Amino acid sequence: MKPTIDGISFGAITIAGREYAHDVIILPDGTVEKRNKKLSRMIFGDSHKVSEKEAAHIHREGAELIIIGNGHYGELELSGEAKKYFSEMRCDVEVLNSRKAVARYNQTEHSGVIAMIHVTC
Repeated sequence: MKPTIDGISFGAITIAGREYAHDVIILPDGTVEKRNKKLSRMIFGDSHKVSEKEAAHIHREGAELIIIGNGHYGELELSGEAKKYFSEMRCDVEVLNSRKAVARYNQTEHSGVIAMIHVTC
């Protein structure tokens, strides 16, 4: 069951009444996971660019849409390899400012939606 994102502020996100002080991935079954930033950090030196390896970690079988919240100032981006990976998986990806990504996630009717929200810059 898809949880509702109650709100987001710089450095935190509240999902179904629980606050998380880190980036999150919300899976289609409602599970909330901490984003594994090191999958991108070990390739690019920071976690502001999503690597192919991290894209593969975010994606799940049956995903129809992945909503990426790229931070309050839009600092996070997909690498070319990550874009290619999602394309090969035939999964639509929307990259939005994190506040807009939260609104988009809450409004979507997709049963196969995944959200990855960056809670800082």
